[in-house]
Amino acid sequence: MHWKSMTALALAARTTALLRFSCTQLTIDRVDPLVNPGLTPSPHLHQIIGGNSFNVTMDPAKDMPGESSCTTCQFLEDSSNYWTAVLFFRARNGTYKRVPIVPNVGFEGAEGGMTVYYMQNGLADYQQTSKVTAFKPGFRMIIGDPLTHTAADSNRFRQVTFTCLQDPGTRFPETKNFPNKPCPAGIMANIRFPTCWDGKNLDTQNHMDHMAYPANGTFDSRGPCPASHPVPVPQLMYETVWDTRQFNNPEDWPEDGSQPFVWSFGDQTGYGSHGDYLFGWQGDALQKTMDTPCYVNCPTLTTQPVADQNKCKVAQSFKEDIDNWLPELPGNPVVSKRWAEKH
Repeated sequence: MHWKSMTALALAARTTALLRFSCTQLTIDRVDPLVNPGLTPSPHLHQIIGGNSFNVTMDPAKDMPGESSCTTCQFLEDSSNYWTAVLFFRARNGTYKRVPIVPNVGFEGAEGGMTVYYMQNGLADYQQTSKVTAFKPGFRMIIGDPLTHTAADSNRFRQVTFTCLQDPGTRFPETKNFPNKPCPAGIMANIRFPTCWDGKNLDTQNHMDHMAYPANGTFDSRGPCPASHPVPVPQLMYETVWDTRQFNNPEDWPEDGSQPFVWSFGDQTGYGSHGDYLFGWQGDALQKTMDTPCYVNCPTLTTQPVADQNKCKVAQSFKEDIDNWLPELPGNPVVSKRWAEKH
């Protein structure tokens, strides 16, 4: 299925708040205030979007929206921060080149970053009629694990996937591992977070235990939340389009036929893909929007021009070369090629 056909169906139906919006790049830096608070540099490189109050500690006691003077996200009410690892290409000579990010369909002009979704039902359910409770100030979570290197282990995270883009509108099929052949229009990394909250904790030690998947079925099939996590929340989803086209020459790929892409934390399987979220919506703007019939542009929210999104930046806190051909990944993590070859 292609995005343009999905968009047409969505626009033809009355929806209750299916948010799809762009957030341009805020910074690319070795900072991770959830896993490595206070540590500069963090072990691996991240690409970060959202409010410019982003920093190495992100004290949950502070008013994040109030701290930010701009946001890279389309809606001014959203100063949340969203981040993932960074994708690199590994050449036959062992050097690395950072893969650029291109805007998603409908967001031309955006400088890097991601597409963000908040949904009450699965993306194919255009009515979006389920009631959800919006995240609260201080809320934060992670999905995925950089230490995951096998297909079996990756099944703990149900919807952390990749799409090999045949053209910019491609959305299926999705795989848990990196595509094993050149993708004509790039690789989309998809991150979908769990949708059931325990209703008590804004965070937990591993940033995951306060969230759960449906007790049976899936979010898309409207499976019920488990008794331990009874509160349905919006499904948060990221799409990052990695522009791998310049690396599609088979003669540049490894001689053994394995795929050449590697996450910034050293994973060549793709199974370690993960995403981080730190809530930062103003007041009750997200809850109001989830309760209001709208699609993309919502009367409850203020849309800023793409040019203004692009202007919002945060300087690298740790200065290092991330743009040229590099002899090693930033932070020099161990590259997991041996797992990629075995699994």
